[in-house]
Amino acid sequence: MEFGLIILLFAIGFVGSMISGMVGIGGSIVKYPMLLYIPPALGYAAYTAQEVSAISAVQVFFATLAGMLAFRKGGFINGKLVLYMGAAIVAGSFAGGYGSKYLSDSAINTTYAILALIAAVMMFLPKKGEENGDFGKLAFNRALAFALAGIIGVVSGIVGAAGAFITVPVMLVVLKIPTRVAIASSLAITFISSIGTTAGKVMGGHILLDPSIIMVLASLVAAPLGAMVSKKMNTKALQWILIALIAATVVKIWLDILS
Repeated sequence: MEFGLIILLFAIGFVGSMISGMVGIGGSIVKYPMLLYIPPALGYAAYTAQEVSAISAVQVFFATLAGMLAFRKGGFINGKLVLYMGAAIVAGSFAGGYGSKYLSDSAINTTYAILALIAAVMMFLPKKGEENGDFGKLAFNRALAFALAGIIGVVSGIVGAAGAFITVPVMLVVLKIPTRVAIASSLAITFISSIGTTAGKVMGGHILLDPSIIMVLASLVAAPLGAMVSKKMNTKALQWILIALIAATVVKIWLDILS
């Protein structure tokens, strides 16, 4: 592998993982298009969508693990929230992933577009979570959290995404979870949901070892760094970063559908 490509892949992994640690998403929103379009634009061989998906799946697994461990010391990860939503998302994503074979490509793309649009709209709604309370005594509607996570899991399984970009808005707006707790807990939930995805990619033989290792190394450095930055940033700034990422995703998806 060329040295320039190694540096490029590390940079892509670093940026995606930094964002992952900051706002509690897997980072695929950023990494997927970067991996798909930047290498060939700079004269390197292009990766197929299947290869990009596999590399991204492995990188998300390690990025969310590293970010989750970085947040663990701050007491921001709510174990009960992760348990209820994580279990539901895993079950739902399995059902959605299996059922997606009965849907057409256009139906899957439209589902993804609607999901992203809902997430974008939700980020503009009022957030009522107590940002400075005692996070150890955080209360939330467990039945509602489980049900919503199950729905997110099903739809995420259909479109092949981890669902973090909709999980965080649901936590903030519907469950009234404080921003930092939502970000940290979302990393843990995304890590859980990425286990099956990564295992499936490995078993399917789609993993490219060298690019995956480079991206993982970038994740182990950048995700904890992003988590450290997140702890010091204003919660409103974190919310606006997430809004920008989700909005960009919405625009791209709908342009692809309508073009």
